[in-house]
Amino acid sequence: MARTKQDVTDAELTILQYMWDRGEATTRQLTDTIHPEGTASHYATVQKLLERLEEKDCVTRDRSRWPHVFTPAIDREELIGRRLRTMAEKLCGGSLTPLLTHLLRVERLSPREREQLRAFMDELDAKSKTKGRDP
Repeated sequence: MARTKQDVTDAELTILQYMWDRGEATTRQLTDTIHPEGTASHYATVQKLLERLEEKDCVTRDRSRWPHVFTPAIDREELIGRRLRTMAEKLCGGSLTPLLTHLLRVERLSPREREQLRAFMDELDAKSKTKGRDP
C-alpha cells in the first residue's frame, strides 16, 4: 500500500522525537545526537530526512539564520491522532472503538490512568450534553 504524503517513516519519527523533546535544532545538532560517530553520509541522511519532513509540513525551517534551524510544526498528539485514524481506517472501517477497546483489554492501566480515562470520558459526556447530543 502506498504511503500518504503525511505518513512519517520510523527514521523521520526519530528526528521528530528529538525535536519534541528539545525544541529547535540544526542539521548538525541532530546528526551529532542521532549518530555520535557520524560521517558525512549520516549528515546527508539527516538533511534528507529534514527535507522530507519539511515537505510533509511536519517541520519548519528558519532560513534567516545560518545554519538553518528546524522546528517541529506538529506535536506528538497530532501525529498520534493521524496514526490512530489511519489504523482505524485500515483495520476497523474507520471506527476507533475496536482499536481503543482492544488497547484497554490488553494493556494494564494503573489506578491513576483509569481515573484519568474516566474523567476524560465524563468530560466528553458533559460536552455532548451541553451541545444537545446523546453521550
